[in-house]
Amino acid sequence: MDPIAVGFGLAVLATLLGSVAVVRRLYRPERPWGEAARARLLWGVPWGSIVVLVGVCCVYLFVQDGITDFADPVTIPYRAWSYFAPLGMLTASFSHAGPSHLLGNLAGAAVVAPIAEYAWGHYPDKERGSRLADPRVRALVVFPLVVVAVGLATSLFALGPVIGFSGIVFAFAGFAIVHYPIPTLIGTVGLQGALLTVLQALQSPITVHVAEASPPEPPSWATIAIQGHGLGFFIGIVLGVLVLERRSRRPNPLHLWLAILLFGFGKSLWAIYWFGGENTFVLLRGPGIVVVAILAVVVTVAVTGSATPLLPRRLRRSEGSVDRTTADRALELARRSADRTGARLERVAAIAGGANVGRRHHKRAAFLAVLLVTASLAGVAVPTNLLVIDGETTADAAVEIEGYTVTYEEGAQNQLVSPVAVGPLEEAVSMESSGVIVSSDRHQVWLDAVSSQQLAFSGEETVYVGGPGWREGVTVERTGWEPVGNETVYQVWLEGGGEERQLAHESTESTADARIDDRNVTVATEDGEFLLEVSHQNETAIVPVPAENELATADGIAFEREDGTIYAVSNGTEVPIAAEETYD
Repeated sequence: MDPIAVGFGLAVLATLLGSVAVVRRLYRPERPWGEAARARLLWGVPWGSIVVLVGVCCVYLFVQDGITDFADPVTIPYRAWSYFAPLGMLTASFSHAGPSHLLGNLAGAAVVAPIAEYAWGHYPDKERGSRLADPRVRALVVFPLVVVAVGLATSLFALGPVIGFSGIVFAFAGFAIVHYPIPTLIGTVGLQGALLTVLQALQSPITVHVAEASPPEPPSWATIAIQGHGLGFFIGIVLGVLVLERRSRRPNPLHLWLAILLFGFGKSLWAIYWFGGENTFVLLRGPGIVVVAILAVVVTVAVTGSATPLLPRRLRRSEGSVDRTTADRALELARRSADRTGARLERVAAIAGGANVGRRHHKRAAFLAVLLVTASLAGVAVPTNLLVIDGETTADAAVEIEGYTVTYEEGAQNQLVSPVAVGPLEEAVSMESSGVIVSSDRHQVWLDAVSSQQLAFSGEETVYVGGPGWREGVTVERTGWEPVGNETVYQVWLEGGGEERQLAHESTESTADARIDDRNVTVATEDGEFLLEVSHQNETAIVPVPAENELATADGIAFEREDGTIYAVSNGTEVPIAAEETYD
């Protein structure tokens, strides 16, 4: 390791620790932080959060085989593909697409999970004497099990083949924000970014970046699993509200509203989008902002709203006397029954009394709205997850590995975004994909693993398929020639699965803009071989592209290949015709 980088890393760490020490001497809280933490956490440590974070790292290393190649784990079988692919559904919320994805989610969880665990606490209702009240059980068993349950919910009701811990991170944030709005806001919007920056600085204190071309890629907001994030956030809010009600606590309404609003904006919960045609994405930014603003108010009322009736008194008076009398009688009967059978039926009586719309409280109505939003976010994914993916392919070549089929196709109908005929929006909800396609009937997989643009940029990619305990790669290679002034002619080859290298795709021919002796020169590909076609007066002469520093002749024109460029030579004139495609 570079000693200079190590030195700067140590300097970063020393500076931060020194800053903390200085502020610690200046700020003397009435109740030390350690004492406050020990009052709610076993020995003042968020053991449940630590267990969960270690578990996520273990999934990445040992289930996804990140220990073999940390930069390129196996991801395809661990996405939430379908209810008919249980492995993905069980593991999607705890798996990750790569190191940066893992590090980002770990940093987010490291900030909000301890806040959520502190809010829940390891020492509740000690007088109950229940085994679940044991702080060790709550810290090391109950909290991790609740996280697993939330993770299963966010993957079972995920829209699309999601992967990642972020749904659970948003659930942590939702739970924490209703208990401690401002600390959660500061942690998620400020501290998380600072933590990532510090970790990157410790890893690479000095980096050099060179401006260079990059492959076309979707906008950043189109890579966000917005439905999964929203679902996790609302699951956390619902759980948080239930705990608050049980403990008869209520946060500051202004703090809560402001925290939810800024969190929604800062974490892109407004980024509602859909797919257009190939490489087209539709962002509903305005509607998304409106949705976040409305939901911030609804959640604030659900958590901190008053118990006043929803309708004004004059409207309640206008209700039919028969309905009011009927409701009152039902309420009275329920209360009498509650007195005889126990305290639980008293809650039923309260619900019966709230059945009358005129008497429904602001807080109860808002909480029902929150439940409705949560159910809607979950329910929208059910039809998609019940679909069966048809993995059959019409591609010219395919690599078959343990039920997976790897092909290269252009203009293939994306089976994850089914076309829906809805009048003028018909084209906006259909999508074609071009690139390396991984499909499987057995595993219910259909994935555009490498786009055609990415392959054109890199020239070679390796796609890994696998499962618990195994992985196997398929190498995809593109080679091509660029005629002067026209489109590239290229071939795509596949190799893997113990099979020989095979041709997967050939593009159409392309003619160079230059003319030599009134002749057109066209670059073509046929059966895995690049050809030069010389056309003149309805006659065509064909010759293979010559090897490096060799000549080939067609219809009186000599073609010479030198340093990756083909030159046409005729009557002492030398003109470049095509250049070999280069890759980054």
